[in-house]
Amino acid sequence: QVQLVESGGGLVQAGGSLRLSCAASGRTFSGDAMGWFRQAPGKEREFVAGINWSGSSTYYADSVKGRFTISRDSAKNTVYLQMNSLKPEDTAVYYCNGRTRIVTATPGDYWGQGTQVTVSS
Repeated sequence: QVQLVESGGGLVQAGGSLRLSCAASGRTFSGDAMGWFRQAPGKEREFVAGINWSGSSTYYADSVKGRFTISRDSAKNTVYLQMNSLKPEDTAVYYCNGRTRIVTATPGDYWGQGTQVTVSS
């Protein structure tokens, strides 16, 4: 059974930082692009960041460019999202996604359960 398990969410003040992790099991994603999406209350789920299979290319939504960094450790089958300079509008449930279509910023077949990030002003 394939699982993506996110961790690292929480409550942080504006301007603070969090690091999300996504650990995969049941299948290796070393040959696949991975991504992070988020969904705020009352809004549609949106693309946040993506990384190609080797880690050599990354993609970001305009709203997070320069503040968020996606990375991966294929040996650990894990993807990370470092979030700095957080803003209240970053508040959302963050989802890890496997086999992300990063060029089109659309999700692939696999989802984690999500982790809540809340940024207070």
